Amino acid sequence: MHLQKTNSTEDPHHEGVVQRGDEVMGFSHEKTTHHFRLYADGGAIEAEANDAKDAASRDQIRSHFGHIVTMFAAGNFSAPMLIHAQNPPGTETLKRLQDAMQYKLETTEKGARIRITTKDPDALRAVHEFMRFQISDHQTGDSLDMTKVP
Repeated sequence: MHLQKTNSTEDPHHEGVVQRGDEVMGFSHEKTTHHFRLYADGGAIEAEANDAKDAASRDQIRSHFGHIVTMFAAGNFSAPMLIHAQNPPGTETLKRLQDAMQYKLETTEKGARIRITTKDPDALRAVHEFMRFQISDHQTGDSLDMTKVP
């Protein structure tokens, strides 16, 4: 994930997110860029290798995201909890409404995307809470507002 650089003495929580993220996800924050998107029908989690020739990071992203899609569809949000050292907002609702959720893995040229969709208003609010938390905790600088699906 490409994150805003912060001095770990200034933000020890963020340093922990980066370190735990590398371990849980299996790819380096330094070699990849991560984004979280809010859409009218849900959102997207994206990660790509910074270098188009970095097949190892690309493949690690795709493998990790494949596992995450399976876990999320089963209502298992333990990976984000391990990364953030807390249950991200929205996950309890996403677990409860797992039958109203769709998670789809999409490959990109340099990585992958998890597309999250729902028609349930409560689930949609939970997706947006989850995404906003991710944007803030990972310090990606992504918009906290809904954007159009590309």
